[in-house]
Amino acid sequence: MKDLDLVSIAKEVIKVEIKSLNKLYLSIGKPFEKIIKTIVNCKSGKIIISGVGKSGIIAKKWAATMSSTGTPSFFLDASNASHGDMGQITSNDLVILISLSGKSDELKNIIQYVSRNKNIKLIGITSKKDSILYKNSEIKFLLPTVKEAGPDNFVPTSSTTVQIALGDAIAISCMRYKKFGKLDFRKFHPSGSLSVQLKTVEDLMLVGNKIPFISDKSDMRNALSKITKNGLGVLVIRNNKKKTTGILTDGDIKRLSNSKSNFQNLVISKVMTKNPISIDKNMLAAQALSLMNAKKITSLCVHNNQAKKKTIGFLHIHDILKANIT
Repeated sequence: MKDLDLVSIAKEVIKVEIKSLNKLYLSIGKPFEKIIKTIVNCKSGKIIISGVGKSGIIAKKWAATMSSTGTPSFFLDASNASHGDMGQITSNDLVILISLSGKSDELKNIIQYVSRNKNIKLIGITSKKDSILYKNSEIKFLLPTVKEAGPDNFVPTSSTTVQIALGDAIAISCMRYKKFGKLDFRKFHPSGSLSVQLKTVEDLMLVGNKIPFISDKSDMRNALSKITKNGLGVLVIRNNKKKTTGILTDGDIKRLSNSKSNFQNLVISKVMTKNPISIDKNMLAAQALSLMNAKKITSLCVHNNQAKKKTIGFLHIHDILKANIT
């Protein structure tokens, strides 16, 4: 038996699917825009997504992606809908049905149910204009007719790729429309590596009594005692108005002890490093780590908004590394 050229087969599948995605690309227009605005404006009801077979699996993926990007929605199994689950659809809801043929028997009951209630909107996603789904949808999107990536054009491949891509386009468009950002996304993903990389400085910084404050009027004897106790290797210097004026590290103290015979009597304000780097509490911890590496420092003062002289937190590189942020 002659060996198959598996690499060529794989490349051909991908090439066919790319052509299908290009067809979808060209079909994005006013109907798509209407879908986005309808979804975004659905505020008093639920967003319900359903489909049959492969389209049902994709509908579940649509619901998951939309929910995680700021558009709460859930999947309704079309088969179970005819056995009691139809009760999940109520007034003011938005129903999205996905079906390549638009003629699946399992969808007919949902279409009829929705059509009887004028307060429920139906978005139909199908490739057939003559289908019951297309004809009965208030808002409709016609999927391009595509060639399936396999022998005899019968294995659902290109058609499912197009449906997945359309769902992603809808989810991201809604996300951008709502100005749903990284910090919002992190709230919905509290576990996993993605959440770790989206942690902010505020999540990791030391606050309150843990911030290594010291008065700028203190002497070096007091500074040496305090920096030894806190174990952070650094002190944040404040004036009598609680404004941060400088920073002092254990490295600074060692250099002074070697060069000044009476260094313990020196006033901190005379030897501190003025105007220390301060970052906003909403900065990503990964960005703070990058800044530390660039500046060759191990800690940063933290402020809120534009109040850079008002230190509300203190971030040490050890706290970033403990959180597995790289």
